[in-house]
Amino acid sequence: MTAGIGVRLECDGPVATVTLCRPDVLNAQTPAMWRQMREFSRDLPGDVRVVVVRGEGRSFSAGLDLGVVRGDGEDSFAGLTMLPPQECADRIAQFQEAFTWLHRPDIISVAAVQGHAIGAGFQLALACDLRVLAEDARFAMAEVTLGLVPDLAGTKRLVELVGYARALEICATGRRIEATEARRLGLATVVVAGGDLDEAVADLTSALLAADRAAVIEIKALLAGAAGRTHAEQQRVEREAQTRRFREIAGIED
Repeated sequence: MTAGIGVRLECDGPVATVTLCRPDVLNAQTPAMWRQMREFSRDLPGDVRVVVVRGEGRSFSAGLDLGVVRGDGEDSFAGLTMLPPQECADRIAQFQEAFTWLHRPDIISVAAVQGHAIGAGFQLALACDLRVLAEDARFAMAEVTLGLVPDLAGTKRLVELVGYARALEICATGRRIEATEARRLGLATVVVAGGDLDEAVADLTSALLAADRAAVIEIKALLAGAAGRTHAEQQRVEREAQTRRFREIAGIED
């Protein structure tokens, strides 16, 4: 187990679990947590295939810790404001890495979401490939209520899932999205009763692990890049991927 300030990583064979563990503040996030989460990618054993992201207690994550908003440390809003523009952007790039490692091509990431997933919490759920929601889950991109923009790598994922117009409406209003709407919009892979969340995540994880790892990696790469390719380009990469699979199954080395 690797633990940091408010977050821990536990590995059990091919499954790793990242847990936000500040339930007393609804798992509100801090830059110190993001630095630790960024390190988790480096600590991940090579045999891990599925990463589950979850929050302790009754909420996934209520977003950014208000101490960061109101404080005067180097990572606070006031501290970031004092940096030259490029240094500020570079600091935010470091924060983003806590989220973007969940896009890695060699893993499938699954968010187990209950209760609030607000702002940074919503973006952490969006960073995952799949999202299993309890019926009480609530999403909101609340950065606009602070006069800010979502900056933790969530905007492209949101547009990919719900389209530009709906993403604009969600981000510009900061409104709450209940689990039933999240499922309708394509933000939820599945919605289950609160007491069934752990079992549903375990069932999904088992199904993912039952598949051939190399095939799953190829499939993820095919689908992840599909939006940026023409039909002809996508058909080409399908052919190339299938050729690699044929050769590997046959034991032919390049």
